Amino acid sequence: MPMPKSVTRVTKDGVTFVSNVDRAQYTLRELQRAALRDTAKFVRKITIQELKKLPGMRRSRRLYNSTQYWVRRIESDLVIGYKHDTWYGALGEVGQKRQPKRNILRQKVFDNIDQIRIIQGQYLSAIEKDNKARGIIDEREFVGDEQGD
Repeated sequence: MPMPKSVTRVTKDGVTFVSNVDRAQYTLRELQRAALRDTAKFVRKITIQELKKLPGMRRSRRLYNSTQYWVRRIESDLVIGYKHDTWYGALGEVGQKRQPKRNILRQKVFDNIDQIRIIQGQYLSAIEKDNKARGIIDEREFVGDEQGD
């Protein structure tokens, strides 16, 4: 969907008022989707790294095809999951009769909440301000040492 043009133009006493509300809403929506997309890429990567530790999966390409994410436009949310009902995927996540409950995807998300907040804070300033308030982002990391030590 291309960026909408500013549609509302009102001329009154020689002054033209232009409404950019549609453009601003579009920009915020796309920033939110970009933050979700980068978060999904990160979570998928760390989940695949953990799945590779399972027996028989070290060199398997199946993991890359079955671990997927969907950033839905209308619902404006993120879905990360497994495509097939396989022993290492959905059935291994929740457990079943012959498979133990592994909880890999859920645990990786919980373990990396701070990193996910940092990724999303790059796109959304409200999250970045909250990260600074919580102390996740340390401002001193970005200041260079002028003496070269």
